[in-house]
Amino acid sequence: MQNLGIAITGSGSAVPETSLHNQDLTELVETSDEWITTRTGIRQRRLALPSESLSILATAASQQAIASAGITPADLDLILLATSTPDDLFGTACKIQGALGATQAVAFDLTAACSGFVFGLVTAAQYIRTGVYQNVLLIGADILSRWVDWQDRRTCVLFGDGAGAVVLQANASDRLLGFALRSDGTQNHYLNLSYQGTSQELIPNVNVTQGTYQPITMNGKEVYRFAAQKVPEIIDKALFQANLTVDQIDWLLLHQANQRILDTVAQRLNIPEHKVISNLANYGNTSAASIPLALDEAVRQGKIKPNDIIAASGFGAGLTWGAAIFQWGR
Repeated sequence: MQNLGIAITGSGSAVPETSLHNQDLTELVETSDEWITTRTGIRQRRLALPSESLSILATAASQQAIASAGITPADLDLILLATSTPDDLFGTACKIQGALGATQAVAFDLTAACSGFVFGLVTAAQYIRTGVYQNVLLIGADILSRWVDWQDRRTCVLFGDGAGAVVLQANASDRLLGFALRSDGTQNHYLNLSYQGTSQELIPNVNVTQGTYQPITMNGKEVYRFAAQKVPEIIDKALFQANLTVDQIDWLLLHQANQRILDTVAQRLNIPEHKVISNLANYGNTSAASIPLALDEAVRQGKIKPNDIIAASGFGAGLTWGAAIFQWGR
């Protein structure tokens, strides 16, 4: 069989119109623009209005990605939606499939929090490499503003909403050069968006739980420590698998969580600042959307060019972390 490699042939992104600047947050919690900027690098974030849904943002990003790949929705075989905030707990990928008119595509959600896009990229690649599917749409999208406690100044300053998407296609040469994925559930309690319910008796001695998910809780110090240690390690592992050295990387594309994490990882890998892609000042942490959103922006700005080698790494709740080394374009 031929064409058992993969190429990432198109990208797209979508964010809500509404911006919330650091200065606006001072009306909600005791904080300041300077405090937020110096600790996180974030200056503003986009927030989805009640009329905006995850499926609307994800569909818009997908339409751009499909167009830039030069295919039609009918060409898609598979749609993967990496998200932690679906519009529907049963999943939102199928709704996007319907909105796109991708009649031939099977669609499902994948949840790996802020690592979701990298985990999704590796998952999509397996379907193509085994010859099962030719054209895959991978979306990373989250509306974390739904699940933020806007009175918790440790977390409400961090998160924003958005969607990014890429098209992966079967290709004669394999452009996914290496990857590594990891999970550590013993540290799960450091970052959560947990279900909490109360016991409800249906009939004597038969109880069920009824409730809903509670706002995001995070141990910022521990998450920072984890990312600063594990992300350089996993990128090294992926580079080793790709048989490449750090100096062969054109771009470092990390999950956009915190500018300090980006700087620390780059320093530990000896990657110069001009190779680090960062747009979190404008969008905050958009979870699974952050890598494809930053990727699409850099492609459209002409920064990322065909054949550029990108080291991408996602890290977050689970705890999960992963890295993928790929070449842009065919």
